[in-house]
Amino acid sequence: MNQTIEEKNKELVLKAFDTLFNKRDYAAAERYWSPNYIQHSAHIGPGRDGLFKLIESMPPTLKYESREIVAERDFVMVHGRFSGFGQPVNWIAADIVRVKDGVLIEHWDVIEDEATQEQSKSGLPMFGDTFARWLVNSAM
Repeated sequence: MNQTIEEKNKELVLKAFDTLFNKRDYAAAERYWSPNYIQHSAHIGPGRDGLFKLIESMPPTLKYESREIVAERDFVMVHGRFSGFGQPVNWIAADIVRVKDGVLIEHWDVIEDEATQEQSKSGLPMFGDTFARWLVNSAM
């Protein structure tokens, strides 16, 4: 079956994120990020080099999990969780990526600390259907 451009772009972004954040395969990740990649972030330096240097500086326990992904034409938005990066709490992120000619060319992110069950005003988890176990245990 033929995939739509949105399906192809979602698959590409998930592979790119897994390759860089989880597998830490920088040579393979270069295939997914344009050399002229534009980064709009308070947390990441400019360009592909800024992103790769940030990930290189993270502990090997860094893990990225995606939860939901949507796409329209060349824009993809992923709801995900970053954990194991040396901070007291996980980050919940909404990453918005623009894809062109099969590579990631531009990125925006919205990042928030993951709330414990006690901190959640709604009483609902920020990622998935349950609160992160370590967060629940660390609050006790």
